[in-house]
Amino acid sequence: MLDPRHALLTVSQMSQADNLTIASGTCAEVLMENAGASVAREILKAWAPCRVAVLCGPGNNGGDGFVVARHLAAAGWDVQVGLLGPLDRLKGAAAHHARLWSGPVAPLTPKVLEGAGLVVDAIFGAGLSRALEGPVADVLAAAARSAPIVAIDVPSGVMGDSGEVLGAVAAQLTVTFFRKKPGHLLLPARHLCGKVVVADIGIAPSVLDTILPEAFENDPVLWRDDFPTLQHGGNKFTRGHALVWGGYPMTGAARLAARAAARAGAGLTTVTCPEVALGIYASALTSIMVQPLVDQAAFAKVLADDRMTGLLIGPGAGVDEQTRISALAMLATGRPTVLDADALTSFQKDPETLMGAISGPCVLTPHDGEFARLFDLAGDKLHRTRAAARMSGAVIVLKGADTVIAAPDGRAIINSNAPPTLATAGSGDVLAGIILGLLAQGMDPFLAAAAAVWMHGEAARSFGPGLIAEDLPDLLPKVLGGLFSQT
Repeated sequence: MLDPRHALLTVSQMSQADNLTIASGTCAEVLMENAGASVAREILKAWAPCRVAVLCGPGNNGGDGFVVARHLAAAGWDVQVGLLGPLDRLKGAAAHHARLWSGPVAPLTPKVLEGAGLVVDAIFGAGLSRALEGPVADVLAAAARSAPIVAIDVPSGVMGDSGEVLGAVAAQLTVTFFRKKPGHLLLPARHLCGKVVVADIGIAPSVLDTILPEAFENDPVLWRDDFPTLQHGGNKFTRGHALVWGGYPMTGAARLAARAAARAGAGLTTVTCPEVALGIYASALTSIMVQPLVDQAAFAKVLADDRMTGLLIGPGAGVDEQTRISALAMLATGRPTVLDADALTSFQKDPETLMGAISGPCVLTPHDGEFARLFDLAGDKLHRTRAAARMSGAVIVLKGADTVIAAPDGRAIINSNAPPTLATAGSGDVLAGIILGLLAQGMDPFLAAAAAVWMHGEAARSFGPGLIAEDLPDLLPKVLGGLFSQT
């Protein structure tokens, strides 16, 4: 298991964590008290006292809401509680904490919002499986128009496992417990969660030894120990040799990828290209070697050099038979290979051939359109990426603002540090090059993909507005310096 501090739990796994904690001697009422108290503390830190409407549902999320109401009232706040359904239908710990609330309880209607300067959404948690409708939808829509919202666990109407949104409105703050869920990171739900705070409610981290989560939020602690490091006495060959297929006439993409591979640490980087493009590549690349190719036999000779430790094809390669043949030749070497962009689309009419050719370490880096051309899969992004990794035998990097990295064995990492400035031409080529550079140095493909995605996002974040793809490779040294200064 990867570092458990960054584990993401499904709704079912979080329920299991609760149950394991209760079985070990902590009663459900105490867990609910801790949860509600933690939400109240976050509110007290962020807002001045005002009238607050606490919207409670009929389950445990509503029970948390009653605890919040009690703590805020004890702090001198003017609290109004609205409840969905009859009070006497509450069960277990929720009923217990409702009985401890001494104030009035109103029906859950827009009237409960009158005069409120803050709204607490404690209606439904992450396990909701249907769209919001009727009074709940009306009240939340009115709340979104009238005051900031604090959501307990997730905004009501957000699916915790998938990030799907079924009628939810945006919260300014979401307080969840023990560990985040995939829905806190996946779009579109992530945009509705606002700031996410993970509160400690007394669940021991050791429960994860039983649960064995397979999804994680991307963070250097997941892969820093596996990151290639410089060795005394090493040389350029011990740092790996990255090979990039350079297309023509679209030469910029491969040049971006090659520079990124070199900046990511590859000791040598070579671009192979048609003879006609030699002048373009050679004049634009100095520390990167350029190998002109007369024909496919010449490319086979390049691949026969076992000092080539990482291979990339796709950026600017062209969607054609030549790209297919060259991609298959790379895969046939069994060496770590990255397929991106045109190399993926070149197999859109025959994805089975691509899947059948993957036998060694391989990373595929599609965006949503390229993914759909290769994989006939439905479901949420996490599910689709995992399924594609199992089908292909490759690590899949399904790119986007919520990039998901999945391994064939089911492990998955969701990235959350990518700024919107990365939505610029060529940024994906740079990402492919970073992955290549790490693979060429011998890093595990799954961890290399996760590290590259994080570095890519961090480089863009450090630059800010005005970013173009050409900026990204030269930002990597600063990212690497910061990475290794962390403890």
